[in-house]
Amino acid sequence: MGNAIVKSNFLATNYGYYESPVGLIEIAGTSDGIGFLDFVEAGGHETTSNSIIKKTIQQLDAYFNGTLKIFDVPLCMSGTKFQKCVWNQLLSIEYGKTASYQDVAKAIGNPSACRAVGAANGKNPISLIVPCHRVIGSDGSLTGYGGGLWRKEWLLQHEGVLGQKP
Repeated sequence: MGNAIVKSNFLATNYGYYESPVGLIEIAGTSDGIGFLDFVEAGGHETTSNSIIKKTIQQLDAYFNGTLKIFDVPLCMSGTKFQKCVWNQLLSIEYGKTASYQDVAKAIGNPSACRAVGAANGKNPISLIVPCHRVIGSDGSLTGYGGGLWRKEWLLQHEGVLGQKP
C-alpha cells in the first residue's frame, strides 16, 4: 500500500478538520506526516494547517466521494513495536476487503495474539487511513470500533463490503 510509518514519536503542530458524511474528523500532524486522525464531537484545536493536512483533507474528500481507495499521505505513528507491527499489517487490508483479528495475528507471525491484535487495533491513532474498520470478528461480525459500530458499518458499506449504505 502507499503508506509507511515514518517516525516513532509524534507531537502535533498542525490541526485540521473535515466534515465527513459520518461526522467531524480531526487531523493532527507535523511537517513529517499525520499522527492522528479520528472522529470527534467538536473541534478542540485551532486550525493550523500545513500541506500534509491539506493533502489529507483532499484525500478524505476523494475517499468519501468514492474516487480514492488508497491514501498516500505520510504517517507519523507513536506506539509500541507490537502496535506498529499490527498497524503496518492493517495497511495491507485493501479497500473493499476485510480481515479477522485471527488473520492479522497470523499475518504478523503470532497466531495466538488475537486479543493483543484487538487491543492494538483499538489504539490505532490514525483511523480510516490505517483501516482498523476493516478488521472484523472471525465469524464475520462487526466487532468494536472506537468511532462506533454504526460508523464501521457505514464505512464498510461505502467500500462495498456490506452492501448498500442506508
